[in-house]
Amino acid sequence: MPDNNQKNKITVDIYGQQYTIVGTESSSHIRLVASLVDSKMREISAKNPNLDVSRLAVLTAVNTIHEYIKLQDQLSVMQMEQTKEKD
Repeated sequence: MPDNNQKNKITVDIYGQQYTIVGTESSSHIRLVASLVDSKMREISAKNPNLDVSRLAVLTAVNTIHEYIKLQDQLSVMQMEQTKEKD
């Protein structure tokens, strides 16, 4: 049985910069997360080419959390609907 506390250390490229990420998730999961962050940064940068990297990173974080909250809300609605169907 694999040890869930085993740390994976992987170097990824996000928006042209190398980052070493350490976590308990699989290397493929860490690469996926890094790829999604890179994609989101490039998407926002394409729409706002004059942003410096710090502002781009903050806008990426704000957009990502906004999407996360929307997904949480959708999940809550689905869970409430599922609970109603069981009653």
